[in-house]
Amino acid sequence: MEDPLPSRSLMEGTCFLVDKPQGWTSFDVVNKIRSSLKHNLGLKNIKVGHAGTLDPLATGLLIICTGKSTKKLAEYQGLTKEYTGTITLGATTPSYDAETEPDAIFPTSHITHEMLETARQQFVGDIEQLPPMFSAIKVDGQPLYKKARQGVMVEVAPRPVTIYEFEMTGVTLPTIDFRVTCSKGTYIRSLAYDFGKALESGGYLSSLCRTKVGSFKLENAWKLDALVQHFNTLATKAI
Repeated sequence: MEDPLPSRSLMEGTCFLVDKPQGWTSFDVVNKIRSSLKHNLGLKNIKVGHAGTLDPLATGLLIICTGKSTKKLAEYQGLTKEYTGTITLGATTPSYDAETEPDAIFPTSHITHEMLETARQQFVGDIEQLPPMFSAIKVDGQPLYKKARQGVMVEVAPRPVTIYEFEMTGVTLPTIDFRVTCSKGTYIRSLAYDFGKALESGGYLSSLCRTKVGSFKLENAWKLDALVQHFNTLATKAI
């Protein structure tokens, strides 16, 4: 069987898919891969990058590029994304997800299926979205999340994004399972927060998985442990 990731193509430049584990940052994954290539295959100066950050609590598809193929990262970042996940209604958190504890509690007993559908429709198409304070967007050279952790609130302008599809795949209040396809720059955490607000309640993102980027699918991605083991095997074969 032909090696799917030969060391030569890794150095010259190639792209492959990785399923980011929960609790890892996207940069953690890149650093792990770079370290593995350096120590297992001796590729000391290899460029490694990813096409689109996932939050630490999220899982799913990362496009990883090496060598000259890192020039394609911007192109991949602009592709349509698909996500699945869960919104928990009845509370908000400072980070808009489960990374921080709830800071406010709201009722949910008034929410009907009709209200859910009306609210859902508000977020399909071209919309204006405020990024979360806990995000990597830089203001005065510093990421917003650093300012947020210092208790410093910064006014951020809303950004235009496009939600192509927003489907509720399961409703068991207070949780809503969903599938979303959206443009570059969309914050699913902000969607969860705004969705809760539209229901005269609160909402935060309690789970998230990126399942597609353009035509790239999560089902074709490497598990990180398996990928590192693959590099280990390549090193063994080279001896």
